[in-house]
Amino acid sequence: MPKAPNADCITRLRHFLRASPTPWHATHNMAERLEKSGFQRLDETDRWALTPGERYYVTRNDSSIIAFQLPQSTLASLRMIGAHTDSPGLRLKPNATQHAAGWLQLGIEVYGGALLAPWFDRDLGLAGRVHVRHGDGRLEGVLLNVEQPIATIPNLAIHLDREANNGRAINPQTQMAPVLMQSDSATLTPLLNAWLSQQHGLDKVEVVDFELAFYDVQPPALVGVEQELLASARLDNLLSCFMGIEALLESDGEQGALLVANDHEEVGSASACGAQGPFLGDVLKRLNAQVGGGSEESLIQLIQSSCMISCDNAHALHPNFGDKHDERHGPAINQGPVIKINANQRYATNSATGALFRDICREAEVPVQAFVTRADMGCGSTIGPITATEIGVPTLDVGVPQWAMHSIRETAGTRDVGYLTKALTAFLNRPALG
Repeated sequence: MPKAPNADCITRLRHFLRASPTPWHATHNMAERLEKSGFQRLDETDRWALTPGERYYVTRNDSSIIAFQLPQSTLASLRMIGAHTDSPGLRLKPNATQHAAGWLQLGIEVYGGALLAPWFDRDLGLAGRVHVRHGDGRLEGVLLNVEQPIATIPNLAIHLDREANNGRAINPQTQMAPVLMQSDSATLTPLLNAWLSQQHGLDKVEVVDFELAFYDVQPPALVGVEQELLASARLDNLLSCFMGIEALLESDGEQGALLVANDHEEVGSASACGAQGPFLGDVLKRLNAQVGGGSEESLIQLIQSSCMISCDNAHALHPNFGDKHDERHGPAINQGPVIKINANQRYATNSATGALFRDICREAEVPVQAFVTRADMGCGSTIGPITATEIGVPTLDVGVPQWAMHSIRETAGTRDVGYLTKALTAFLNRPALG
């Protein structure tokens, strides 16, 4: 069988996807890789002392991250890449324990616009963030990742629902509680304590609160006779986070560059660490104060001299549902990154930012495509329009084409990973944005 293109890059990507079942894990893994590459960690509660030519990163809520490299001279512009760390899925409710028919189940709520049907009959793990209280009263947040298949959501047999293939609605409140254990008395807390002991050696702590989500433990896989496809959970949008990190680390470091990966995009971005919140704006103000002009006017000049590429996957032309695309705007998998356009500003691209990206792709010798949704269908959105609105930075939306967006398992092209990474690297290295 032929080896996948960009094999080393794809190997790193598969590892990142598997190790990042939640936004907290994704942010932790991105931070770890940045530190290994020489980026210095900043704390928002500290006074910053930034040095021209150095590289830094900062996190908020442990689920959003901003990394930046500074030029040797005064910071006059930034090449920004935006993505998001969260994906649709099933989150645990606070009082999750419930029992039915002699089984321990856990109550869930749906996070974001998840495609529900693919969640049935999957091997599910559990991951997220848990806050514990130590014996001395100290509170601590720790990451938890139960990688074993500890749960499943069983389908109802076709014999008991003859209409199952005729568009039956799914009720997540009553029909999607994962099954964990054959017991009519077991509860979640002892299980959490056991997992915390196994993973962190925390034997004498009290679980105070948690943010936990189920996920499919099936690892990412290369699919297709020539391994031209990558199948995995959370490609939307960890794939963009990965390509942003790759581009930042591959860039020459001559220009001011910034990567922001926000949490909560799938639920509207309205949070302190989301794109509608002040995280990016706060960082830009501090950059301007220390290595920019320092005034309010120079901050506006910095923003207007910069550019943001919002990276979020695009809908690829589906071989079984070709009628869901405008026939002139159906991006093909493995044919290059996609410029996303919408006249109603669901995407932030305009002709100026679109032309810039096309020119970048030309110089990088990367093919480029365009996506516009059908005029008789609605259109999703990204952090692009939100960031442009909140910050005012010239912005465009791009992404790699994929199938099954918001499913528990999505599919994208292996060659497209290299294409967009190459284009983003060229963007970060570009001396002029005009």
